[in-house]
Amino acid sequence: MEWKHDDAVWFRRWPEQLFYPLQTIATLGVLLFFWKHYELKWSNKVWIGALAGLVGIGFWLLPTTLYDSWGMTGKPETFLEKLSGLAPRKEGFDPGVFEAPAAFWTSLILRVLRAVVIVALVEEIFWRGFLMRFLLKMDGDYWKVRFGKPAWISFLVVTGAFVIAHQPLDYAGALVYGSLTYGVAVWTRSLMACVVMHAVANAGMAAYAMAYGKYGMW
Repeated sequence: MEWKHDDAVWFRRWPEQLFYPLQTIATLGVLLFFWKHYELKWSNKVWIGALAGLVGIGFWLLPTTLYDSWGMTGKPETFLEKLSGLAPRKEGFDPGVFEAPAAFWTSLILRVLRAVVIVALVEEIFWRGFLMRFLLKMDGDYWKVRFGKPAWISFLVVTGAFVIAHQPLDYAGALVYGSLTYGVAVWTRSLMACVVMHAVANAGMAAYAMAYGKYGMW
């Protein structure tokens, strides 16, 4: 669908500017439809998730920050180079492609909503709310397994799957972040704490991406 041409309509030049908002709206509708089934109860341990989110995203952003601090140039080419995460990360979702203020702010707000609310809810409901417990009772009533029950199989599978769901440049950050989130789930026994952790982390990533032009981060 992408057509990088001056005469192309905006959604052909930047398809992500169309599909990201559509994903956001559609997924929000699904979340609201099934809302009563989620175990999202506020806990006095939510602050642990918020703190872990700041720590986790700090590790995630460290490689590209070092890339700039060390005055590096070029892009990683081999798989091993990509694993380091040392890259400029400049190419990605940029609301600045729109000159009109209304279009810019609509694009930015919907993108932040997607990262901070939609992604935080969907990923934690799946990774920690479902898969982490399903692995402990795959042939029975997995939803009756206490949330946050620790086991090596759930740590290795959930964290490993979370890592490979991202691109190689983010593997190192995802490994640290995924491990921290597993720890928050076990420590707090609160799905909401994990959601808040994800929301805080993605909010930090969004602010960083916009402040330093690191659009490849989100």
